[in-house]
Amino acid sequence: MQEAAPPLAQAVPHARPASAQTRTIIATSAGNALEMFDFTVFSYFAGLIGKTFFPVDSGSGPLLLAMATFGVGFVMRPLGGILIGNYADRAGRRAALTLTIVLMMIGTGAIALTPGYAQIGVAAPVLVVIGRLLQGLSAGGEIGASTTFLMESGPLARRGYMVSWQAVSQGVAAVMGALSGAVLSATLSPDALANWGWRVPFVFGLALGPVGFYIRRRLDETHVETHRESSAFREVVGQYLGRTVLGSLMLVGSTSMLYILVFYMPAYAVRTLHLPMTTSFLAGCASGLAMIVAALISGRWIIDRLARRKPLFAATSLASLVCVYPAFRMLIAAPSVTTMVVIVTVVMGLVTLGSLAFFLLVMEAFPARVRVTALAVIYSVGVSLFGGFAQFNVTWLLHRTGDPMSPAWYLLASGALSLLALWRFPEQRVDDSAAPAGVRPESPIQRT
Repeated sequence: MQEAAPPLAQAVPHARPASAQTRTIIATSAGNALEMFDFTVFSYFAGLIGKTFFPVDSGSGPLLLAMATFGVGFVMRPLGGILIGNYADRAGRRAALTLTIVLMMIGTGAIALTPGYAQIGVAAPVLVVIGRLLQGLSAGGEIGASTTFLMESGPLARRGYMVSWQAVSQGVAAVMGALSGAVLSATLSPDALANWGWRVPFVFGLALGPVGFYIRRRLDETHVETHRESSAFREVVGQYLGRTVLGSLMLVGSTSMLYILVFYMPAYAVRTLHLPMTTSFLAGCASGLAMIVAALISGRWIIDRLARRKPLFAATSLASLVCVYPAFRMLIAAPSVTTMVVIVTVVMGLVTLGSLAFFLLVMEAFPARVRVTALAVIYSVGVSLFGGFAQFNVTWLLHRTGDPMSPAWYLLASGALSLLALWRFPEQRVDDSAAPAGVRPESPIQRT
């Protein structure tokens, strides 16, 4: 079926006061960072969580089960993308953002407060898995709603700047997660860390949840077209299936880089390269700082000055792939904290530079009336299939093959697939934020 060119939905005019844009950036980014923080700390303490809830005799069994539990949350992401995306395109972005943070608080509470297997038996892993499912449902709609809200809150000439704060928030979450892990590992005894210390970051995230809920409830809505005759998901699948599939495949490379380098690297450094746990957290801090700096640089000085999105995304994706093989070879030949920090900083900086182009490229390919659903489905499917289970897949590959280069092969294959999808994805720029309610602008300028 020939895909229709996306007509323009009604939207709030983009002439918003600077104070309103600042409030939007703070509220959306803070909530997004809080949700990503919960995901981050789970990956850092996966080994301890596995021992607490999955008492398996095999040496790698608890870690594999913990990684599988981490991945289970990603199974729910596509469903969250569909349900919460439809809700955002029908009831508005603000309503969806408040819903996602409530779901995340419930899921985080289940992980933070559930007693271990030794105390309540099989109910413990069941409750933790339920918590991860709720977190996954929330995250499935969070990225689509928050990123779209940021883009629609600014004019066409500042879309990249607004969206850059989504990447900044993920970087902040990575830094916070790494610092919490480093501080707890350095200050607590191994027994204290295993018994209760790993729960502290989750309790912290749970305590901040009501603050995020409050500030999101006070946001100004950007989407006023709430009446629909059919679901946004049905329209996305019926009219834009091809570009939705390509969008998910485009995400494979960057999301694999993110979840391998940011979330998996600490476990890889400790178990495979035999580096101390406290020093491995430095890589997490480095990756988070690289994401923050790269996002601010791209959002402030690069992305909004470019006529097209695809060249930047293609260039940064190719450059990060070129770095992967020699980087892992260097790390394996001479494992050190310095080498790991440099590798993570360079690669994640490149990935983040391109991620802004990816988000804008995808959102500008869909009309506002289905934009959250389209982005949420694309992001959640891509992340679920190739990001969420990346840690489990690489752990399994390492266990089966014994090849320490397994993460590199996984990243190279994922990146090649993304470049092929990017080549086929259509590019177009649409200024729907400037359209007064009820008025449809001229046809968008299309670029391929």
